[in-house]
This record gives sequence, structure tokens and C-alpha cells, in this order.
Amino acid sequence: MTHDHDLVLRPTAAETSAALNPPPGRNGGDLVVETLTGLGATTVFGLPGQHALGMFDALRRSDLRYIGLRVENNAGFAADAYGRITGEAAPLLLSTGPGALTSLAALQEAAAASAPVLAISSQIPTAGLGGGRHGYLHELPDQQASFRGVVKSVHTVRTQSQIPSAIAAAWESALTVPHGPVWVEIPQDVLLAETSLPVVTALDATPEDVVPRPELTAVAAHLLSNAARPAIIAGGGVVRADAAGKLRALAEKLDAPVITTFGGKGAFPWEHPLSLQSWLEDRHTTDFLEDADVLLVVGSGLGELSSNYHTFKPRGRVIQIEADLGKLESNHPALGIHADARLALSALLETVGERTDPTAADRVRTVLTRVRERIAAQELTLEQDVLASVRRALPDDSPSFWDMTILAYWAWSAFDPRGSNSMHSAQGAGGLGYGFPAALGAAAADPTRPVLAVSGDGGALYSIAELATAKQYDLNVTWLIVDDGGYGILREYMTDTFGEATATELSRPDYVALAESFGVSGVRTTRETLEVDPAKALATPGPSVVLLPAVLRMFAPTHLG
Repeated sequence: MTHDHDLVLRPTAAETSAALNPPPGRNGGDLVVETLTGLGATTVFGLPGQHALGMFDALRRSDLRYIGLRVENNAGFAADAYGRITGEAAPLLLSTGPGALTSLAALQEAAAASAPVLAISSQIPTAGLGGGRHGYLHELPDQQASFRGVVKSVHTVRTQSQIPSAIAAAWESALTVPHGPVWVEIPQDVLLAETSLPVVTALDATPEDVVPRPELTAVAAHLLSNAARPAIIAGGGVVRADAAGKLRALAEKLDAPVITTFGGKGAFPWEHPLSLQSWLEDRHTTDFLEDADVLLVVGSGLGELSSNYHTFKPRGRVIQIEADLGKLESNHPALGIHADARLALSALLETVGERTDPTAADRVRTVLTRVRERIAAQELTLEQDVLASVRRALPDDSPSFWDMTILAYWAWSAFDPRGSNSMHSAQGAGGLGYGFPAALGAAAADPTRPVLAVSGDGGALYSIAELATAKQYDLNVTWLIVDDGGYGILREYMTDTFGEATATELSRPDYVALAESFGVSGVRTTRETLEVDPAKALATPGPSVVLLPAVLRMFAPTHLG
């Protein structure tokens, strides 16, 4: 009697010959790049270092495209964006110790935003593993301990035969929902040693689906079908699951208003009659959501930014669909459904009853009108004009990447992304320097569309060296830098809290001249020419910098009272 699990694929004579006679001159690094190729990778990001040279030497014997950045953290941001745009695990090649540690902030952002990054680092020689202090260059007592609290999983290799399986396991981990960064480390001597192992070919690292339990979706469908005032909060999980179409179908079937979180922008059409857009930092929106008798939260943990700084207190029944088990009911009691957003929305679409609410669109319009009146009363026309000009300049199908800067905070609430998976920011972990290197990663993922990066001058100085990367690889990124002479949002926070700001002012270079010194075109724009200059830069292939000297202000918060 033969069972399916007893069946194995027998190698052909040619495959057997190739396995018995592998090509000469290969090392452990070749096993790394062969494994990545076998898993489907086409592009890798990183920065070489002494212990990692075996991997980088192997790149020249592979078909992998290498994008080398100037700082490891920026390489991590680029890999993060590549993973967000493609949905594939983005390999990030790093060296030991300082090189590895410099990527930590980027990996924290990837973890917070569920971006699939496959970080592969070298390690000190095998003899130094285990905590002994041998004094190797870059030595840490326990390198992986520095990453264990940040990434989804860690994998330490000690022999060459472990390389393919360890990388495949990490790949599967990165792409199992919720997506996220993973960590593989391989000792220097393992990477450099010649190998007689056959070329890596067949690999299976298919992630498991996270399927909703049917008894839970049945209860959820019943609650939604019989709700008087249902509403939906759509988070980044909807975007990552490519479930925007299913979300729209469900909202229309239920006549339920939808608001998208800052990480979920694009999950629902901005101008749809049921769209509350993204005005989460507004008391009118918070009141509306609190009034829902059934609130469906899809792909969001309702964290600080998504809950108007934890002032949101729902009064109705909450249904939460979340792939990250740790976020399920972490902030509010709910009917918690641990599932991929796409699969759960599909199940609900099949089981909810159609309901009609002729007041839904009017109630949405009322909320948005109140929000606009509140903003209009604050005389912030410069900020609104700048954001509108950027929107008009950016092609509808072009992605944008926003640093932690005042214009980005406006964009979280007020920018129409015009498409799912098209607007990204660093609001997951909130570190500076994300916008430009992330845009470079997106341009590497899809060179057919221009990409916009937006930074303040403080954030820009974190990644200014990547102008060299943009030029070297001719990446199609336009970088808008809003120069206000300092850390603008911190200046505002400190002035409001303490009466004056400290440590927020920056001397700054001539960004246009600096861009030109890298061979990148640069232009100084104004409020009046802001729409024309970025549009022209975006329409011109290759990298460019547009500088806007301006001091922008934030709209008043509603959570402090």
C-alpha cells in the first residue's frame, strides 16, 4: 500500500550527474545566493563587510540584482519598501556587529508595518559562537539576542548543509501572515569555505494560510447583518492582504461607513460615498465610530494613532479581524477572529445579509463637513495648498513614501492615495530617515513608475548619502524636501508644552547644490511653483530633488481635552 507522503521525486540521470559533479570554485556564499534564487528572489539589498565577503563574492556568480546602499539602516528601509510593493520577501545582506546593529531601526519599522524582510548577516567564525570572548573583530557575546525582540524569528547557521534549510525556514516565516522581518546569521568561516555540496535547486517554503474559524465568522455575519449603525475601520492588514476589493464589496453590501487607518490608506476609495477617509485624529470621527452599534475592525490593532491616542472608547459590539495574534483584543474587548484579512472578508461576504441604510452617506458627509470646518477655522491654508499641490503633481499610479515630518502627518489624515498599496510611511515604528531610501527600494521593485519621497530637512539628513545610490542605479525617485531649519514637529511640541523649543534647530546645507554634487538634478521651488516643479521632476527619468523652504504647522489635536 502506497501513501502520498511515501512518494518522492526521483532525480533524472542529468540531475544526478550535476549533483555528483558540482561546479568548482563555490563557497558557502554560493549556497546563500543559490537558495535565494531557488526561493524566487530576484533583487537583494545590502552593504558588504569583512565577515560577509563570501556572500558578496557569490553574487557575481548569480543572476541576482544587487542594490547597494551607503548605510545599513537605509538598506533595511529599501528592503522594507520592496517587500511592501511586491509582497515578496526582500533579502537584506549585512555584515557582523556594527553593520548588523545599524539595521535595527529599519527592522523595527518592518516589524511594525508587517513588511517581509529577510535579513541575512554574517557572524564571527564558528569557534567564537557561544559567548566566549575571543576578541574577533565585530564580536558580540550573542548577536542574535539584539534582534530577537525585533524580528519574527532568528536562525543561526553553523554548517554549510544548514544554509538552504535555515534560509527557507526564514523565508516562510517572513511571508506567513502577519508578514515581517526575520534574521539569519552565518559565520564567516562557513561562508568562505569551499563547498562540495550540490547546487541548491528545489525548495519549498510556502507559508500556511491563516484561515478564520467558521463559527466566529458566522457570529460576525449575524451581528453585522442585524446592526442598526455598523461601521468599519480598515487597517494595513487589508492592504497587505490585497483585500481592498473585498472590503468595498462588504461595505456596500452592508451600507457601512469605512475609515482607513494611516497604515491602511488606500484600503477603501477616498471619494466613495461611504468613505470617512482617514481623519482618525479628529473628535468628530471618534464620536461617530463610538456611536456604531457594531464596529468591524479589519487588519488593525487599534493602537495609539488609530485610536486618537487611546481616547476612542467604543460603546457598541466590536468585531476584530487580525492576523497578528498578539494584537487581537489587545486594546478593546471584541469578537476576535485570528485570520488573514482577505480570507475573513471573503467568508463574511458569503454569509452577511444585505442591508440598506439611506442615511449612511448623509451621516458620512456630515462628519467630513465638520472635520473640514474645524480645520478651516485654524487658518492653515499653506499646509493644505502644499498637500494639494503634491497630490496634483503625483501621477495616480505612482507610490509615495513619507518620512516622519509635518507634511506627512497631514498626509496621514488628508492625502488621497488613489490606490491600494500606494502610500507608505514610517508611522509603524516612527523613526526618522525612512522616506528616501524606502522610495529607492520601491523604484527598484517597479522601474516603470516614478516614485515620490517626502522628507523634512531633519529626516533628509539621515539619508542624504543615498543620493549616491539613486545616481549609481539611476532610480526613478523624486525627493521632495521641506526645509524648515530644524525638527519642525518637535519644535512645535516643545513650544506648546514648555513655551520654547530646545535642541530642535539645525544648520543645513544647500540641498540643491548638494544634490547636484552627486550628479542628481535639483530645483528650489516655492508655494506658487510647487505643483509644476515636482510634476516636471516626476516626468523626467532618473533621480531628482525638489526643495521647498517652508515652515508648516500641524492642525490642533483633539485628544488633549
